[in-house]
Amino acid sequence: DIWAKPPEPSALYADITWMAYAGEEVPGRFADIFAVLCQARDRAVELIREAFHQQRPLAGYEVDRFVRTFLQAAGYGELFLHRTGHSLGTEVHGPGANLDDYETHDTRRLLPGTAVTVEPGLYQMGEFGMRTEIDVQIWSDGTVVLCPVPVQERIIPLLAWE
Repeated sequence: DIWAKPPEPSALYADITWMAYAGEEVPGRFADIFAVLCQARDRAVELIREAFHQQRPLAGYEVDRFVRTFLQAAGYGELFLHRTGHSLGTEVHGPGANLDDYETHDTRRLLPGTAVTVEPGLYQMGEFGMRTEIDVQIWSDGTVVLCPVPVQERIIPLLAWE
């Protein structure tokens, strides 16, 4: 998990998470679970895009509930122990809508001119913890874009030298 921003006071934070495995090869089970997390992340982005394309209001809790329902259907709902995302601003946790129906029921709408993280994660005590996190910007015209960095699609095996 890394967050940063340019040194200007009005600059916005970026906040991303990439996952790695301390071994030569990522076990298939972990790769499969991470693939489900990536699907949840990508479906959340698509939900946000569709809502803004249709000019339909979308509250933070709705995105969280959507992701939580997807992960529950995939058999991992009880392992998702935090909200789906948070607002970004001049502070890493901004004052806008959070993607949250877990810690709070955030009824605030996602608004043009704001940014949020989308960061579903799954945690099995004593076995694993994993998360994928990207940033989503909602431009003033309602266009939804991802922060211009690569989006992780697979866990990186740290000890695999290529």
